[in-house]
Parts: sequence; C-alpha cells; structure tokens
Amino acid sequence: MTAQRVCALSDLEQDAATRVEIDGVAMAVVLDSNGVVHAIGDVCTHGDISLSEGFVDGETLECWAHGSAFSLRTGKPLNLPAYEPVPVFAVTIDGDDVLIDPAVKLEVN
Repeated sequence: MTAQRVCALSDLEQDAATRVEIDGVAMAVVLDSNGVVHAIGDVCTHGDISLSEGFVDGETLECWAHGSAFSLRTGKPLNLPAYEPVPVFAVTIDGDDVLIDPAVKLEVN
C-alpha cells in the first residue's frame, strides 16, 4: 500500500487532534506546537475511546475519558490506566498535503 492523502496541512489546527480513517484504520492526526505532524492509532488501549476527542499537550495526546496520555512520537502510554501503546504511523508532507500509509507503523523505542 502507498501513502494516501488524509487532509490538507492547512486544515489541521495546532495542538488539536483530527480523526482520519484509511481502509478501516482510524488515526488521530496532530499538528503539535512545534509544527510537527504526528499520526497515532485513534483508539485508546484502555477502552474503546477515540483519542482524537482528547487533549493535546506538547507531544502527548490525552484520552478524555480516563486520562491516559500517549506519546505522539512513540505511541507509548505515559500513565495509567492504559499500559499498551497505540501504533504510530509515518507521516509525509507534500506541499499542503498530509500523507499517511496505514501499513507503515513506526517502531520507536
């Protein structure tokens, strides 16, 4: 599979998450305060809650329901109750297009 356009970079709000879906894979796309675009799995590993409805703080996305914060870089939970990471996807910016390949999950330590 190749990367697909999910939105325009200009459509993203800084420090906010946007839900996108490619071939049934839901992702939360975030433009952080440093201008970096991240894409992580949209479903909190603690419960079936959309992370894109959560709160962005720096390089973290916090689940609104139970407060688990996930690293936008690694997908790892930074606090309980979640203890399993969410997937992190490679993002490519081409002009004003945000491209993501859902088959390419980053392995970040």
